[in-house]
Amino acid sequence: MTPSKPKKSTTEQLRGALPLLLELVRPRRGLLVFGMLLMVINRGAGLVTPTSVKFLVDDVIGKRHVQLLTPLVLAVFAATVIQGITSFTLTQLLSKEGQRLIAELRRRVQEHVGRLSVAYYDATKSGMLVTRIMNDVEGVRNLVGTGLVEFVGGMLTALFSFFFLLHISVLLTLSALLFMAVFGLTLNRAFGHIRPIFRERSKITSEVAGRLTESLAGVRVVKGYHAEEQEARVFAGGVQRLLDNVMRSLTAMSLMSLSATLLMGCVWAAIMFLGAREIFSGAMTLGDMMSFTAFLAFLIAPTFQVVGIGTQLTEAMAGLDRTQEVLHEKPEDQEPRRKVLMGPVKGFVDFENVSFAYSAGKPVLHEISFAAGPGTVTALVGPSGSGKSTIISLLAAFHEPFAGTIFVDGIDLTTVRLDSFRTQLGVVLQDTFLFDGSIRENVAFSRPDATEEEVLEACRIAHVHEFAERLPQKYDTIVGERGVRLSGGQRQRISIARAILANPRILILDEATSSLDSESEQAIQAGLAYLMEGRTTFVIAHRLSTIRRADQILVVEDGRICERGTHDSLYALSGRYYDLYTRQHGLDANLFLAPGEGDQESDERKRPIALRGAAAPSAASFLRGGVA
Repeated sequence: MTPSKPKKSTTEQLRGALPLLLELVRPRRGLLVFGMLLMVINRGAGLVTPTSVKFLVDDVIGKRHVQLLTPLVLAVFAATVIQGITSFTLTQLLSKEGQRLIAELRRRVQEHVGRLSVAYYDATKSGMLVTRIMNDVEGVRNLVGTGLVEFVGGMLTALFSFFFLLHISVLLTLSALLFMAVFGLTLNRAFGHIRPIFRERSKITSEVAGRLTESLAGVRVVKGYHAEEQEARVFAGGVQRLLDNVMRSLTAMSLMSLSATLLMGCVWAAIMFLGAREIFSGAMTLGDMMSFTAFLAFLIAPTFQVVGIGTQLTEAMAGLDRTQEVLHEKPEDQEPRRKVLMGPVKGFVDFENVSFAYSAGKPVLHEISFAAGPGTVTALVGPSGSGKSTIISLLAAFHEPFAGTIFVDGIDLTTVRLDSFRTQLGVVLQDTFLFDGSIRENVAFSRPDATEEEVLEACRIAHVHEFAERLPQKYDTIVGERGVRLSGGQRQRISIARAILANPRILILDEATSSLDSESEQAIQAGLAYLMEGRTTFVIAHRLSTIRRADQILVVEDGRICERGTHDSLYALSGRYYDLYTRQHGLDANLFLAPGEGDQESDERKRPIALRGAAAPSAASFLRGGVA
């Protein structure tokens, strides 16, 4: 569990997001300048209408200058057309560019996240990464889209309106500003109260959505334990928390709306009172009064708009700052020392005094040393938590040792460019992961550029064709999320076909057959035998009968290799491997040796009386020369 980071202030978020913002804006600065120019024209045209009110009332109507009516109407019409065209152009240019930017940033963040180390994934919730990729970049359109331009445009409109209002009446303008200042202070405090509510809502929504996703993905476990009501209660509790949060925000928003309505009522009442007195005294004309009220609306509306957009921009900067945090994480293949481009791997693997710890002061491997060559099988056995999977993770370069060295073909693995190494690495796991796509797509995942013939050949070798050809859509059959529409044996065969297509030089089998029934296991033995031929193979084995023919067996316990050797030598040693093997089978292991193995002279004597004279039961040999 990663320690929670202290919350950043708005200023810190702005400072953190600024480098990425400048990087995003720089290639689009020409578009933004053009957008600003259009916005100035748009807002200038928008001021024609309130300006024309004075001339309409005082000159055309008051003084009966009818000849001015047509030019005045044409000017208003032309200004409206200009405003409409510039608004349309702004939306087309900036809104679409904002959406392109979101798509570009999502691709960039996803690509970067995909290159981060496994250690980063271990310490980070996948839901948080999804939020970074999909949600946090959404607000960017307000920074490099209509939001920023609207923000500037609103400020320009408010500024122009303010000078026009001062020109018409200083008294009325200062009176209106006094009320607006009071409202601005109230609004600022209100937003200070509302922002944490919205942040909490985002957190609650993520938690509820995450639990719902887990519940749906684990529906078989839920139903298997008849836990539908329990999950319903958990989800209902999350929904209630979300509802309470929404209710608080609605109450705050309602109070803000009430305050705005009351304040605007006070503003208009004051303007009506003072304006009427100014007209009676001859300081203002009726046209001045009507023009003032129109300009006042143009001052108030953009002010509210600026506040709203300003909040959006602040949230966008916060999201951009969180995105920047992810982009600052160093990809695993960008270590300065990883410069060696590995050619075709022969398959010589050497661990020399390798030690490793996931967290400081808590080592899980202690001075591991062993060697494996091409065409050999190395089996790792031992109790759960002994360090077998960690050794494999180090071999796959998912982690790096803090002491010792791992050599592949004599090259220090920490100096190798990972793309050149992992393309020659194949992994077949016990818990097979398939994507929600077709059988063909899942097999071709290891080599997207493979031809149709190569994909089908890999499927034939792994015996995928035996069930795929019987399906209505054959290789185009959708396997479902994590391959849920297929059996365990079918999923495993697809996994093996995927590894065969990759043609790896180093192969890792993490108990590839232990969860299968006998029929499924026999069906994939030939595929595994083909896959292992000529390759350096590492097998994590819990079922010890499957590694009888391994070239070397490493017994791992408490992060150390306590025994090593072949099955026969380790069994004869009567040590830890002997204990594991006999405990697993419940009887003396020689009772289950295949014909021709072990102490042949004593086979008949050692067998149970009920089985003497019958064919000796055979343990699954190493794929009849491989992995069973």
